[in-house]
Amino acid sequence: MNRRSFFKITGTCTGGLLLLPDFLYSFALQDTVNSSDSCIIFLQLNGGNDGLNTFVPYQNDLYYKYRPAIALSKKEVITSTESMAFHPALKGLAEIQQKGHLTILQNVGYPEPNRSHFRSREIWQTASDSQTYLREGWIGRFLDKHYQEHHPTAAINVDSIDNLALKGSEPNTITVKNPKMFEGLSDGGETKLSGNPQLDFVRKIAGSITDGADLIQKALATSKASGNYPTTPLAKNLQWISRLIKGNLNSNVYYTSIDGFDTHQNQLKTHANRLTEVNDALYAFYNDMAAAKKLEEVTIVIFSEFGRRVADNGRGTDHGTAAPVFIIGGKNRAQILGNNPNLSKLDNGDLIHEIDFRSVYASLLKNKFNFDPTRIGIKNAPLQGIF
Repeated sequence: MNRRSFFKITGTCTGGLLLLPDFLYSFALQDTVNSSDSCIIFLQLNGGNDGLNTFVPYQNDLYYKYRPAIALSKKEVITSTESMAFHPALKGLAEIQQKGHLTILQNVGYPEPNRSHFRSREIWQTASDSQTYLREGWIGRFLDKHYQEHHPTAAINVDSIDNLALKGSEPNTITVKNPKMFEGLSDGGETKLSGNPQLDFVRKIAGSITDGADLIQKALATSKASGNYPTTPLAKNLQWISRLIKGNLNSNVYYTSIDGFDTHQNQLKTHANRLTEVNDALYAFYNDMAAAKKLEEVTIVIFSEFGRRVADNGRGTDHGTAAPVFIIGGKNRAQILGNNPNLSKLDNGDLIHEIDFRSVYASLLKNKFNFDPTRIGIKNAPLQGIF
């Protein structure tokens, strides 16, 4: 592995400086439990997705009163229940729900919501409360305790930047935009230490990347790409994840994201375009997993750092609070959990959350990995009814 490839894979360059995430600073082994065949894929909608125009309370007159500029008409939406409907771009998700593989969690958020993109993402990624700042992510902390030793591909982040949610004390995560970048990185040798702490630090990181490269190459070599994916960036990311799953990489977590949900203006067109990309990519991935008979093992979680305000601003919507979370696969019960958005009882113009996102995390950890969420500081009881 050459120096340029190493920097490209392990760091994020800002102003010409390599920023190495803290989770690479410790290589000590951790105690613990057993692993699982289940895996969870997190799709993060960056920018604050407008939940009210994603899963729409189309029978509520207040929805049209508050949103004269951007409300979706009853003729446009795709009916899900007598009172809720999907955005017209979400035909694939509507079909997945009809097939019994989609659960929708309504009004998901947290107390004392923060409307800053950066801070709210940080809260979701660390599972902290609004007034607590943590340096490690909730998934990173879980992986530290889930494995008895360092596991270089415990989590795969298919993205161009590292994700705080995956940051732990062990280098159990690899961030890479295109897994084919790992071809040719393995040298098949053992990491040799020199006694120089700085040099050994770099060598250990390189060794971790090399180990991960071996595993990823084997997974890619034993799997084929489905030809039914769109050509969008998100679809390409999910296609890579599909190949790694079908190649039996056995990572517990995959993470990816899509930008463009900060719809202060031109919302109708922008939001429709973003949801179309999400829908088409997810629908292709869903069909791919179903054809590979992997759908029961794979759980897909779609979320955003916050929703939008209830009233439009004449062109779009500003930063809000609670929003729906969607869960596909993983033997979910295909239910709608939580009450419909209460538009007659708002908090300063925003929806009041009813489901704490940390109870969703607790349910995922308990049901998918038989892991006690209190071990990583999540005190919320697991949300019942998802699985």
